[in-house]
Amino acid sequence: MISRSTAIRLTSIQHPKKLLFTFHLRSPCSSGLSQDSDSHGILSHKDWLSTNEVVKIFQTLKEPNTALAVLNQVSKRKDYRPNEALYTVVINKLALAKNFDGIEDVMKRIKFESSCRLSEDFFYNVIKIYGNVAGRVNWAIKTLFDMPKYNCWPTAKTFNFVLNLLVSTKQFDIIHEVYMSASKLGVEIDTCCLNILIKGLCGRGDMDVAFNLLDEFPKQGCLPNLRTYSTLMHGLCDQNRMEEAFGLLERMESEGIDPDTITFNILISGLRKQGRLEEGIELLHRMRLKGCDPNPGTYQEILYGLLDTKKFPEAKCFMNKMILEGASPSFDSYKLMIKGLCNQNLVEDVDWVLKQMVRHGFRPRMGMWRQIIQCVFSGHPSTTCFSCEEILGNKPA
Repeated sequence: MISRSTAIRLTSIQHPKKLLFTFHLRSPCSSGLSQDSDSHGILSHKDWLSTNEVVKIFQTLKEPNTALAVLNQVSKRKDYRPNEALYTVVINKLALAKNFDGIEDVMKRIKFESSCRLSEDFFYNVIKIYGNVAGRVNWAIKTLFDMPKYNCWPTAKTFNFVLNLLVSTKQFDIIHEVYMSASKLGVEIDTCCLNILIKGLCGRGDMDVAFNLLDEFPKQGCLPNLRTYSTLMHGLCDQNRMEEAFGLLERMESEGIDPDTITFNILISGLRKQGRLEEGIELLHRMRLKGCDPNPGTYQEILYGLLDTKKFPEAKCFMNKMILEGASPSFDSYKLMIKGLCNQNLVEDVDWVLKQMVRHGFRPRMGMWRQIIQCVFSGHPSTTCFSCEEILGNKPA
C-alpha cells in the first residue's frame, strides 16, 4: 500500500514546474508552515477542497503575512484550482501586512500558472495597492502596461487612475509618456482623461498649455465639462488672474454649463486672496440667485475675508449667520476672531465667540486665555466678568 506521504512526493514529481516555482518564491515564513496553515491542516486534508473553501481559509488567516506560505502549500494539492477571488484575497492579505514584494511574487505566479482569466477590477485593485498603499508608483505603471500579458486590456477607468496617481505625486514628466501610450493599450481617451491632464498642467503652473489642451477635446470626440472649467479657474485664481477666471465663467455658461457651489467657491476664494471681499460677498448673493446653496467652504472664505480686513464685529455677525445655517467655523477662525476682538476690547463679543467655540468642540489654548484675561482686566468701561463654568456651559455645584 502506498502511504499518503509517498503519494504527495509522487504528485510533486509529476509536476516539476510547479514544485520548482514554489521553491524559488520569496516567503516571509522560512520555518515552513505557519501556525495559521497548520491549524487548517491544508496538506493533510483528505477531502476535496473547492476554491471557495480555500478562499475562506485565507479570509480567516490571523497573520496576513503568512498568506504567501499558505498559498505555496495549497498549490501542492491535486485540487488546486486558483481563480481571481483566490488571488485577490491573497494579495489583499499581503497588502495588509505591507508585504509588497510578496504581491509581486503572486503576480509572477499568476503569469506562470496561466490558470484563469482575470478581470480589469483585479488589476485595478493591485494598481491601487501599489499606488496608494505601497507608494510604489513605478510598479503601478508597470502593472498597467503588463495587463495585456495577462490577456486583459485596461479601460479608461484604470488608465485614468494611473494618470491621476501621477498628477497627485507630481510626476509630471511621466504623464505625457503614459498618455501617449493610450492607443497602444487600446484605451479610448475620454473627458475624464483630459481633465486629469489639465489638472496636472495647472498644478505645475502651465496655464497656457492647459488652455491649449481645450482644443484637444473635439479632436478626441470629447466635450469639456464643469470639472474642466473649474480646474482651469482654480489654476487662474492661483496665479491671481481673476479677470480671465471670470471670462472662463462666462464662456462656460454660454456653452450651457451651469456653475456649481465648488465653482463659486473657487472664485470667492480667489477674490478673498486679492482683498476683494465686497465682490466675494456679491458673488455669494449671485450664486444663491442661481440656485446654488453655499456650503461650509463658501461661508468660511467670506469669514476669512472679514477677518483679513480686521472687520471683527462684522465677522462676528457673519459667524452667527454661518452657525445658524448649520456651518461650523474653523479653529483658526475662532483664534483670529478672539485675538481681533480682544485687541479692540470688545469683551462681550469675546464672551459670545468663546462660548460658540467650546460648543463646537474646540478648546481654547493658553495663548487665547492670556489674551482674554488681558482684555477683561484692561479697565475698559465695557468690561464684564464671566466664569469658566459659564463659558463651558457647566452649572456650578
